[in-house]
Amino acid sequence: MVKKIAQIILALVVVALIYVIYKQISTPIRFEEEMKAKKAQVIDRIKDIRTAQRAFKSKYQRFTGSFDSLTAFVLNDTLELERKIVDEDDSVALAQLKKMGRKNVEQFKVAVIDTIFSPKRLSRQDVENLRYVPGTDKQAQYIMEAGIITTESKVVIPVVEVRVPYKMFLDTVRFRQDIVNLIDDEQNNFNRYPGVKFGSMEAGNNEAGNWE
Repeated sequence: MVKKIAQIILALVVVALIYVIYKQISTPIRFEEEMKAKKAQVIDRIKDIRTAQRAFKSKYQRFTGSFDSLTAFVLNDTLELERKIVDEDDSVALAQLKKMGRKNVEQFKVAVIDTIFSPKRLSRQDVENLRYVPGTDKQAQYIMEAGIITTESKVVIPVVEVRVPYKMFLDTVRFRQDIVNLIDDEQNNFNRYPGVKFGSMEAGNNEAGNWE
């Protein structure tokens, strides 16, 4: 009887060890898969925010730190573009334009939302949701800052930074230790922001993204 109980206990210990080993192996794999999937969604949306910010700057020579302003710009504003009136190879048409005292270029306006995201098409709802971090049920927003800095050569330039830390969009309950390790690795071993971001409030960097 004692021997049978010992065998049962040993079998349970073996099963427990197998489970622990499985968890140790499978958890990092599942974390890596989930991180890649969620990070891809976060990057896709932050790219649209960057596109909108660049268009805003092209019209107003500055960036905005307000999602309300950025959303209103995309939904309601226009951009002024230029196009050729006639083909540059059409010498007759060019001569006629010159005779009329006109240049071979005309300006036209186009709705911001209809042009800046091409070939993508964003709906009004998509634009209104730009501020929200994907997968958080609109409970978390991207952190966005904008301002003006003076470079060492005394040049004044507009700057912008949009970011979201890993802990804001990854599952900190299921993968707590994996996220702790990831953040520690990014900060202490690679000296990088522990999350997804573009731009910088400290220097002009052409709105570079840290995923690129």
